[in-house]
Amino acid sequence: MAMIVLAMLAVVSFVPVLLTPIPAMVDYPNHLARMSVLSQNGTAGANPYYEVRWAFYPNLGMDLLVPQLARLMSVENATRLFLLLSQCLIVTGALLLEWVRKGRIHLAGFAALAFLYCLPFSWGFVNFEFGLGLALWGIAVYLMLAEGPWPLRFMANLIFVAALYVAHFFSLGIYGATLGLFELSRIRQGRVAYPVAAARLGALALPALALLAIMHVTAGAIGSQGNDWFLAFKPVWPLRIMNGYNLTAAAVTGLTVMTALLFAARRGLLRLEPAGIWIALGLALLYVAIPSRLFGTSFADLRVFPAAALILPAFCSLSLPSRAWRMAALAAISGITLINLAVVFTVWLPYRTDYAAIVESFRKVERGSRVLVSNADEAGDPPFADLTAYPMYYAPTLAVHYANAFVPNLFTEAGKQPVRAVEAVRHLATPDGGLVSSGLLTAIAAGHPPADSPRFVRTWYRDFDYLYVLGPRAANPLPDLLELLETSDRFVLYRIRRKS
Repeated sequence: MAMIVLAMLAVVSFVPVLLTPIPAMVDYPNHLARMSVLSQNGTAGANPYYEVRWAFYPNLGMDLLVPQLARLMSVENATRLFLLLSQCLIVTGALLLEWVRKGRIHLAGFAALAFLYCLPFSWGFVNFEFGLGLALWGIAVYLMLAEGPWPLRFMANLIFVAALYVAHFFSLGIYGATLGLFELSRIRQGRVAYPVAAARLGALALPALALLAIMHVTAGAIGSQGNDWFLAFKPVWPLRIMNGYNLTAAAVTGLTVMTALLFAARRGLLRLEPAGIWIALGLALLYVAIPSRLFGTSFADLRVFPAAALILPAFCSLSLPSRAWRMAALAAISGITLINLAVVFTVWLPYRTDYAAIVESFRKVERGSRVLVSNADEAGDPPFADLTAYPMYYAPTLAVHYANAFVPNLFTEAGKQPVRAVEAVRHLATPDGGLVSSGLLTAIAAGHPPADSPRFVRTWYRDFDYLYVLGPRAANPLPDLLELLETSDRFVLYRIRRKS
């Protein structure tokens, strides 16, 4: 019965990606636009505002794979296929890891589906999702070879470390931390001698250290500078992690999961094996210690939650006393998964219309233009109190793909992406993806710019050709400067009349 339910949930869980040409994830449109630049690089249709510069740095999973897939299909379908592949890696990796540890499938599949649209994944951290799925496979293969010949284990580790370094650096950290904690637990249990354990840990770390040395020598990078802990948010994320669109759904499902786990543990129904205890404590300490903004990458710490949810089921056992208990547990986890899926459907399906509208608006943008994006909310970034509005945040960057345009908030940060703005427009780019408010643009155009105005908008009325304002429809703030071209429930498009 459980396997039938698992199979049905798996089928339903993949439907949103299959039904939506552009999944309604915060970062996804930006990634799709970058994939277009990479796919067209070196061709007659290449975007004139961006150049490709490869270096020896990580987080390149989709940047390497999608352009190759785009040789066989459209870049839209290639990017969506990469997302689907990432989801498949997450589910199959969790299943394989549990099978390696237990010899059966029990909990991991349900945990993977419950977290398939958790906050990091539903916000479009696709390289991390791909890398984490790959890390699960790597952990499973290593544990499969744990008692085998060391050369085979070393080669498998070498291959996965190299692949994970390229795919996503944080996923490599999860892989290394999990296996390191596993090896330490074996010492604690007296299963290996200290010299042997030291050798195994050294063999685990050696490929990663070698890659970091190569990166240093070749002037590669992991990301930009800047670490911030935001400690006040650490207690909040456990109630926020399960859903990226709805705070109530996230809190309800998160509290349900935590209450059920605590109840089962206190009743002796749920038990972590010694290695699982080490891994759980290690990941908990990692969550507390790691900055929320790490090397310029936001939300680094909360990525530990899906990693723990996908890894720990392989190291725990759940023994329910009767069929009634088993059916209740099955109903609970299925309900949690379906609640999250329902939220995803209610957000993604309407966005088919919104994304179609903005794609249609690009027909009114002259190819090769410069397109500025602002938001109607004076609070700036993030632009909307309504989380379901976030998927529109980077939608205008699709002008890079559909109109061969320059959009300043395309992801082009050194150390993270191999795409950067050409020299002529580099001073207008905001590689980290930030936006400005329309109120700031109005003040600048009126000749009253604030002293801390970002450089790229100080003369925006001369530097750009079009302006997208995100948010509800509003009156034209500068009718003498802005010509209305298109309106929608979520954006307004203006042509900028040149101002001397």
